[in-house]
Amino acid sequence: MNTSGKIKSIIDMQDGQSGIIVSLHGGRNLTKRLADLGISPGTLITVLRKSLFAGPVQVEVSGSRLVLGRGLASKILVEPK
Repeated sequence: MNTSGKIKSIIDMQDGQSGIIVSLHGGRNLTKRLADLGISPGTLITVLRKSLFAGPVQVEVSGSRLVLGRGLASKILVEPK
């Protein structure tokens, strides 16, 4: 079991919190789309800002800042640091 915290979706993380991506929940097209954005297992991701309620999530991954819809963000599972 990991020692730094439980695995959770990036929408459950706090602003400024980082974690290592452990898995992506989705089909082949979703996984490829995220990989094209630099989002893949083993990559460090930081939540920069979450909008209230059902708004998008701004993240930083591999030096790039991205804005992801909440549905897409909920499919990215990380181990918080």
